[in-house]
Amino acid sequence: MHLSRIRLDSPITMSIVVAVTLLAIIAIPLFWERWKRKLLWRSVTILCAVVSIVVTTGLAGNMIGGFFPTLGSLLGTGVYAADSIDAETSANGENLEVVREVGAAHAKEGKGTVVHMKVTGRRTQLTRDVTVYLPPQHFDPAYKNLRFPAIEWIPNYPSGPEVVTDGYKLPEQLDAAIAKRVLPPVVVLMPDPTGVPKIGHDTECVDEVNGTANDTYLTADLREWALQKLGVAADRKAWTFAGWSSGGYCAMNLVTRHPQWYGQAVSVSGYDRAQMDAETEDLYKGRRDVDDANNVGITVRLHPSPVDILAIWGENEKFEGAAAELIRTGVRSPVRFSSWKVPDAGHNMNTFKSQIPEILTWIGAHTTSPATVGRQVETTGGVQPWPLPRSGAAGALADLEQ
Repeated sequence: MHLSRIRLDSPITMSIVVAVTLLAIIAIPLFWERWKRKLLWRSVTILCAVVSIVVTTGLAGNMIGGFFPTLGSLLGTGVYAADSIDAETSANGENLEVVREVGAAHAKEGKGTVVHMKVTGRRTQLTRDVTVYLPPQHFDPAYKNLRFPAIEWIPNYPSGPEVVTDGYKLPEQLDAAIAKRVLPPVVVLMPDPTGVPKIGHDTECVDEVNGTANDTYLTADLREWALQKLGVAADRKAWTFAGWSSGGYCAMNLVTRHPQWYGQAVSVSGYDRAQMDAETEDLYKGRRDVDDANNVGITVRLHPSPVDILAIWGENEKFEGAAAELIRTGVRSPVRFSSWKVPDAGHNMNTFKSQIPEILTWIGAHTTSPATVGRQVETTGGVQPWPLPRSGAAGALADLEQ
């Protein structure tokens, strides 16, 4: 059994951990005198009790906050598994047709289909996990000549796509929103924004100086791939970024950096610039200009574009609230910025999950509906990524010059 099968949000898991903790605590007075001359055993008993208490406290906090559904999503193992996917396809979705039968069956029940695959970016040559939600209408012959709007849903660090399907329960929320007609049928991409290793490598979805081109992969590469493979619309207003915590920052940063490709961003508990802490490597190598180029507040002030941004934060999230207000202060037309504060809420996934229905309604009011197939727009232009990937830099530069 691999780590992504071990549930951290299960009452059974919690009960087992609590029982082990109680036994470890009881063992201290029970064996203390008996092991009077065995210092090692006394030390092991105390250590087990302390570790058990820490694990119990952490597990209880995780269940209350709803942060990580599985041990794999917590540790960022890089080995994908999720109970909530319906099918696995070959690399880049080359055999995507294999899901048509199960998709058609789901469509009769008003359910979308969740598919997982590995996607390699044409420019960056990065290969990462991507889970895709295909709406019921994707398998309806009446929609075969239509292109669907798209959402890129960025998981919070250090999680991957499984936290969106298992933790957020997003596919069920999408089914409900589409059925209620508050959201048009949409294709949702749930990529891994980090890759491996995850621990100690929070990429913040940016192109690292002399490092990994995460921005380029999540924008230019995935968008081009989705246009070719998933039947999505090319219109920038048909594309939305969304996410919680680090994913919220990613959403706002990527949309404001690439308004030629994206029209909307939704951030819950996000912030205005990449956070430099113990989990984040030195992304910019001292380059202040690159740091500023990934600062949402600076971008909306100095390079405003016709994008819609929704920022949401909890009443107890002082840092995130201050960041949202800083962005609001910098907003210049034609940027449109709206926000709301969730009462009695803090920085946890439950705050985010409580807002998903409203988020989907907001996206539905701002994105486009499925549209007739038309001319595909050029996808190799736009903002030049910084830096170009170390490998294949000449090829990537040729792409940009097309």
